Amino acid sequence: MLASLPSLRTILFRLHWLLGLTAGLVLALVGVTGALLSYEEALTDLADRDRMTVTARETPLLSPEALVARVEAQGPGRTVGAIVLSDAPSASIRVRFARDPKGGARAASVYADPYDGTVLGPVRLEGTFATIRALHRWLLIPGDGKGWGRSITGACTLALLAFLASGLYLRWPQIHRWRIWLKPSLSRPGRPRWWSLHAVVGTWVLPVYLVIALTGLTWSYDWFKDGANRLLTGKPTETAGEAPRMREGGRKAGAGEPSPKRPAGALDRALAAFQSGEGHEAALSVVTLPGPEGKAIRIRWIAKGDAPGARNEARFDAATGAPLAASRDADLTLGERIAGNMLEVHRGRFFGEAFALVFCLAALLMPGFAATGLTLYVLRRRARSRRNAAARAPVATGGARTVS
Repeated sequence: MLASLPSLRTILFRLHWLLGLTAGLVLALVGVTGALLSYEEALTDLADRDRMTVTARETPLLSPEALVARVEAQGPGRTVGAIVLSDAPSASIRVRFARDPKGGARAASVYADPYDGTVLGPVRLEGTFATIRALHRWLLIPGDGKGWGRSITGACTLALLAFLASGLYLRWPQIHRWRIWLKPSLSRPGRPRWWSLHAVVGTWVLPVYLVIALTGLTWSYDWFKDGANRLLTGKPTETAGEAPRMREGGRKAGAGEPSPKRPAGALDRALAAFQSGEGHEAALSVVTLPGPEGKAIRIRWIAKGDAPGARNEARFDAATGAPLAASRDADLTLGERIAGNMLEVHRGRFFGEAFALVFCLAALLMPGFAATGLTLYVLRRRARSRRNAAARAPVATGGARTVS
């Protein structure tokens, strides 16, 4: 006679704890590193507060080309790939160098005095956060985005979706009350208390984890990213991809790579046209110099009052500095803003600073789910062992009486 098949609830329960013992451990690590990365800018600014400001002077600021030339002269062999400009007269300039065309390595970013081009020192914590980012994305496994690390974190992100779906099914109550859904029963002893804490807190963060998982998949699978871009914008990834970020590890190939020769005056003319036109209200501007095959100087800027991920962008001809195109965040559809700021959505910052804090705290809770899930697994195994021992006890006792 064939044994009866396990119920759907049994299958999902076994899947839930099996994934918890495997993918859950990776997700705990990804959660902690993600929480750190969510405040990378704030922590870096705190560490560099002494290098981010200079004494405001009456002397005029250096032109962009003069600034770039002086910074490069202080570090032979390094080519500036991008600079960050502020409208504050006492703000220093942040300079990011292009990758070495031979080895692919990149020199540490630096701060420079906008009045004389003096390098004030490297950006602190940049290397630390680069390591944290590599750990978060591909677990420091060799190959980076082309190695096994990306496949493992991608599979664990899919496992997070399976956690959410199976966990919601397993805790679905027969009576729906807000106390059942949202209030943990910490007064209950033993396993029920741990289960209530695990399930109720999981319900609290379920929407956050859903957003984190869906956005995270865009870095794990190209097919998912392309599908998400088509859904949000109606365009393929190539034309609706995320714009590169100054402080984020990756960027589009070719942007800011060393150029054999920059046309004289093009950068100055481009910035002058920008400041007198679209950028007259810019509070922060990221100027990306064109690479060997680049045909445009790209300026991404944020106006006063804009969200941190606002996609205001202007492009200028790399040879002449003449304006080519401009776009403002306010002119984009919601889908285009989401597709272009997937990192900010992933971190919760797209929805505001309050949500960014919620996302950070939710990420920090991931090790807690691994710990409570493991506790429930151990307690369940112990309870099963006690039940089996109790079931064998009468048989052993009965046998002893028969012998006597």
